[in-house]
Amino acid sequence: MILLGVDPHKSTHTATAVDPVSNQQTGSLRIEATLTEYRRLLTWARRWPQRTWVVENANGLGRHLAQWLVARGESVADVPPSATSRIRRLTRGGGRKNDRIDAAAAATAYVHGDGREVEAEGHTTALALLDERRVNLAQARVRTVNQLHAVLRDLLPGGAPPQLSADQAAALLRTVRPAGDVEQVRKHLARDLVTEIRALDKRLAENAAHMEELVGSSGSTLTNTPGVGPVLAARLVGRVGRASRFATAAAFANYTGAAPIEIASADKARHRLSRSGDRQLNSVLHTIAIVQIRMPNSPGHSYYQRKLSEGKTPREAKRCLKRRLADHVWRVMIADERRSKHQPSQAT
Repeated sequence: MILLGVDPHKSTHTATAVDPVSNQQTGSLRIEATLTEYRRLLTWARRWPQRTWVVENANGLGRHLAQWLVARGESVADVPPSATSRIRRLTRGGGRKNDRIDAAAAATAYVHGDGREVEAEGHTTALALLDERRVNLAQARVRTVNQLHAVLRDLLPGGAPPQLSADQAAALLRTVRPAGDVEQVRKHLARDLVTEIRALDKRLAENAAHMEELVGSSGSTLTNTPGVGPVLAARLVGRVGRASRFATAAAFANYTGAAPIEIASADKARHRLSRSGDRQLNSVLHTIAIVQIRMPNSPGHSYYQRKLSEGKTPREAKRCLKRRLADHVWRVMIADERRSKHQPSQAT
């Protein structure tokens, strides 16, 4: 078995072959970051039939190479830059550093247990990409609607209603009879903006449909939770990835910022809202909580009312519900993950 440590950079990658038993380097190759050079690297590595690639920062600069190798059946592991830095300081001293040494340090870090297997991209990555695209489309729509409102304020007395659809804006524009070049230009710009909004609405609808399809094919049961539709389920799956990377529900709640922070001094103790964690996931939990509070027959509504009866303020009761929802989401995703391992044919 040979370990092929890789030190990736934006334009070049350096690979160093290391014998894990003797920790001796048996070869090194530096390539340009191109597909032709990737193939040359793989050809060079085939001299060692039993090999494992150890890529430093396989979720960063080394992501493309790592996924390219995984797609071709190679065994690939990821080690964090902090681990290779520690190995380099211990074995070479703080003064020596080059790409070949860094690549070897990555392989040595893997021997010491700092690496983790790189998995092939699947539905999780696809949903993360769709979620990012949806955020960008939604932001573009907000900007376009704001521009339309600004134009309509100068075309209509009092402007347009705050909640304005593309069809409503088009209907308003049909009532405008421009007088002069300035008003004609404003009406023309408003029509262009309405066209853009309609195009964005169509893309958002297509995005949601694609999310629903992928969430269904992934085997996720998150949509069985009241308040969780395909879009929110896609964001949860895309941003969380493997739920099993969190050892406990408490660890997951802390990651999402749903776990309150204790503030204690002497005999006084209180809890405040956490401002850390993944704010996008925190926003999803907040949305689910709000929806369930408004659904009389939902578990969240009953829990929220119970907390109010215990003397909690509405804000405190909502925080408690978000914490409870974080536990629920983690358990559902863990169950989905275990089920998919027993039924790999349902995974995408």
